[in-house]
Amino acid sequence: MTAADLEAGVADSAASFIRPKKKPFTHQGEPCKNCGTPLEGWYCHSCGQNADTHHRSILHLIWEAIEGMFHLDGRLANTLPLLFFKPGKLAKDYMEGRIVRHVPPFRTFLVALLLFIFSAEHAIHGFRHQQELKEEKEAAELATPAGRKVKADLIRKGATEDRDGRLMSAAAQRDEDLKEAGADKAKIAQEYADDVKEAQDRYAKLVAEADALEKNPNAAAEALAKLHNRGSEVAEQIRDMDFQSSDKLEASANKIADAQIAGQHFNVVAPDETKRAEIKAAVAEQGHGASGKRDYGAETLGSWKKNLAKAVANPDYFLLVMFGWAHRLAVLLLPITGLSLALVYVNKRQYFIYDHLLVATNLLSFSFLIYAILFVLPGAMMPWFLGIVQLWAPINLFQTLRGGYGSSIIGALLKTFIVWMISMTSFGLLVGGLMVFTLSQM
Repeated sequence: MTAADLEAGVADSAASFIRPKKKPFTHQGEPCKNCGTPLEGWYCHSCGQNADTHHRSILHLIWEAIEGMFHLDGRLANTLPLLFFKPGKLAKDYMEGRIVRHVPPFRTFLVALLLFIFSAEHAIHGFRHQQELKEEKEAAELATPAGRKVKADLIRKGATEDRDGRLMSAAAQRDEDLKEAGADKAKIAQEYADDVKEAQDRYAKLVAEADALEKNPNAAAEALAKLHNRGSEVAEQIRDMDFQSSDKLEASANKIADAQIAGQHFNVVAPDETKRAEIKAAVAEQGHGASGKRDYGAETLGSWKKNLAKAVANPDYFLLVMFGWAHRLAVLLLPITGLSLALVYVNKRQYFIYDHLLVATNLLSFSFLIYAILFVLPGAMMPWFLGIVQLWAPINLFQTLRGGYGSSIIGALLKTFIVWMISMTSFGLLVGGLMVFTLSQM
């Protein structure tokens, strides 16, 4: 191997992006600092060491660190445009053995997954921070009489809408019950009266809260204190929730919803009488406390309530644990997508599982990268770019199947639908499983 061959090989590196000017070689015949062989060019033809002095600027060292961390090389410029705009050609290159010109697919997959996890974590923390700033600003507005009046008016408006909605629902339920043959009119009238009283009582309570807020000069300080202690308050309410009683469940849920700035209420309505009877019957079938036997269901529910309370009280730790496992579970998408491709091309024996896995790495790398871009965009740009992503992703899959496997238009459309549905369902199940698993680790 000559020095020219070595130079040609090394040219395919991340340094090719920078394109520095070539320096004239002035060390002809000098011994290599590594092996002592007389030099004929910048690279020793015996051991391959560069004859450069290796003195670098700080910026060059930073670039080399990035290159080493992500294993970047000059082939990235060949691979990324195809990955985004001509995925079928890229898939065909991999399956037909034209590999050296491109970045190894699994390396691209790992880097894309890493960027996706980092950007998703950044987006979630950024959203939470913006929400906290917004709530603190709303709380600070309560320091002035005008600000308290605006908030009180909002509470009154919400109370009126809530009361009217409950009354309409109660009237509709009464009319439906009266249509039944042999309906007990007295019982129905009493139930309707109870519902009306409950709606009016809740309305009166909210209006009283609004009046108290408007007259309270310390409302801003109290709201800020409530914000800072909200996690602990909600966690305590979760620990006290009684899932076996619909009435207690409603009360606990509404206390949780009220653990925020006054006026931001989310009402939880208890089930109707029929649903309550069904719940009690189900509890009676499951529970064994009355017979003296150990109630494993209650113990499991208690454990999950405790873990959920921990997650609510310390959301940062919950996110830390969740993202710590996210990249591990995300790797499971690779065999799932590969097997879904094998399923739709089961009649094409020339393609092996290895080929399908190569294509799957490209598809997932593309998805991770475009969502990573989405997560780092400013909030104002996210909605429209999300629309582009939701349209672009299935089109990219269609292009891959059409160009890589040579499917017909109709065949590629059908296979795109099948693979897309399997992938999205699997992703949703993995995300749900990840959250449940994270709760179990709290």
